[in-house]
Formats: sequence, structure tokens, C-alpha cells
Amino acid sequence: MRYLLTVGAILLAGSAQGADTIVLVAGGGTGADGTEATKAKLVQPFAVDFDKDGNIYFVEMAGGERLRKIDTKGILTTLAGTGKKGDSANKVAGDKAEFNGMHNLICSDDFIFLADTFNHRLRMYKLSQNEVRTFAGTGTEGFAGEGGPPTKVDFKQPICIAMNPDQSKLYIADIGNKRIRYLDPKKGAIFTFAGTGKGGVPKDGEPAKDQPLVDPRAVAADKNGNVYILERNGHALRVVDKAGKIRTVAGTGKAGIGGDGGPALKAAMNGPKFISIDPADDSVLIADTENHQIRRYIPKTETMEFVAGTGKKGSGGLDGDPSKFEMGRPHGVSVHPKTGEIYIADSDNNRIVKIVKGK
Repeated sequence: MRYLLTVGAILLAGSAQGADTIVLVAGGGTGADGTEATKAKLVQPFAVDFDKDGNIYFVEMAGGERLRKIDTKGILTTLAGTGKKGDSANKVAGDKAEFNGMHNLICSDDFIFLADTFNHRLRMYKLSQNEVRTFAGTGTEGFAGEGGPPTKVDFKQPICIAMNPDQSKLYIADIGNKRIRYLDPKKGAIFTFAGTGKGGVPKDGEPAKDQPLVDPRAVAADKNGNVYILERNGHALRVVDKAGKIRTVAGTGKAGIGGDGGPALKAAMNGPKFISIDPADDSVLIADTENHQIRRYIPKTETMEFVAGTGKKGSGGLDGDPSKFEMGRPHGVSVHPKTGEIYIADSDNNRIVKIVKGK
């Protein structure tokens, strides 16, 4: 009997060592700039991205209104934003900049691109000059300027931006206009990529520009030329292929939960808010926000997989099994380019966590 108990203990220890673990990255404390990120206070983190050196950047939404950085030593600083909602002038120092509902960001060399959603602008923070500039959007809510220069374009809540891998296009989820648009840097102009401006479910196999969209909440592009569109109230993930044809690949179209491990079209989501591409396999990570979960769509098998979250709102389970971890309406999920670890903006819990792979 003692032998069997010993063997059982060894097996349990081995499985625990190989398990994935949720680890706190930032938030949960009261510290200000200059403190360790795990001891600092965060306010509604909504998206996370990384530079080539492994520094972490994130934006805070309502109540935060800031662009912040966690360096490779784990120290938190604010790069831009006063902490108050507003719409500051073009070309302003980071500590003088005002934002209104930033939802998303992209790191690219010396620039951090920002979706300043409720100001109807796209802005960028230049690291070397500590300066915030507007690079697209007049600030007027509407739809205008198609085919023209970015600063002459009207948006209606540009909520998400994403660069394709070769950086030849910047995609914009212009949710209020029910369109995905893109900035072509070479032409210096903005065009519609998908959506007609009318609300509705697109027909599979039809040109994306000729089909309606429900409410394009997020966009992401993979290295194969596919552009994924996540719809919040459409409760679905769609893809536009290299030929420009759209089809639905995940979600039932109705709010629900479950279906992991099976066909993605039978897997239900509830108000999903963000997607990103895992470069390791071109799978699509999904922040299934109102289900308080992270999911993964696998294009090769057209299946949905579970990543993290119990499905119930809460804050427990830190330093434990991702399946037992509780979240509060996660809005961001991204893969660290060096470690491959999955970072999650656990928005209502005012923290950022990551999934550390078991060894």
C-alpha cells in the first residue's frame, strides 16, 4: 500500500509540474509609476502589445485614459495621458495628452499606434520624442473621406486597429460605420475593406465589400493574407480570404457558451471583444468577454479550443490552473513575441495576467 501511495504522489507531482499556470503581470495593488507592476494600480486595461525588446505596453480605458509601459525589469510607467477624458491638440507631449476611450494599440518600432475611439481619431505616440500626434481622423463622427488622406477621414468610433505582418496595411474596425477600413501607407489613403455600412449577417463566399456586417468589434491579419473580423453582438468570427471573399468560421450567431473541442461553427460566444493571431500556428485567440473566457479558433481543423476562464465572473484562481481562473470581462489577449506566453487584459479586475506554459 505504501508503494502505491508513493507512486501516486510521484504521478501527481509530475502532472502539476507540467501544468500551465496563470501568473499576475500587473495590477491588484495601489502603487503608482515607478513601482513594480505587480504592486501597482491599473484602471480598466483594455489591450496589451509588445516591442521587439520584450517591453509591455497597454492602454487603459474609461477612468484610466492612459498609455502605460512595463519594462523588462517589471517596472510600470505612464507614457501618455493625463488620466482625464479629453481630446488634446495634435503634437502634444505625452503627459499633456488627453484621450477618450482608447480600446487598442499597436507597437511598431519607435511608434505606438492608438485607437482613440470616442474621439473618432487614430493617434500615435512617438517614443523618441515623447509626443502624441493624430495621424487619421478629423475628430468628427461620421463617414467621409474615402480614398483620401487619413487626416481628412471621418470615423465613427474606430475601436480596433491591426497591422498585417508585412506592415503594408493598417486595418481599422470602424464599428459605428459597420465597416473594416484600411490605411495604405504607400498611397497615403484610407479605403473600405469589408462592410457596406448596413447592419446584417454577411453571406458566405461573397465579396466582403458588398456584404453587411453586424458590428465589427475587432480585426486581425495573419501571414497567409487572411483578415479575421470579430463581431460583438453578432457573436461570431468571420474571415476575409486573399480573394476578398468573406465567410463565418466560428460562433452560432446567438449569445451562449460552450462547444470547445468541436466544430467552431457550433461553439457559442457571448459578446466577444478582441482577437489576435498566434504566430506559432496562425490560430486566432478570442477574448470572449461576456463569458469571461479566452478561446482559440484553429483554422486547420475549423475547431474551437478552450484556453482559460471558468465562464463565471470573478477574481479567484490566480497562480493556478487556467481552467479554474476567474476573470472579469477580459478585453485583450496577445502572445508575447519572445516567450510565446499568452497575456490577458482582465479589464474589470484591473489587472494583466499571463499563462505560463508548464515544463
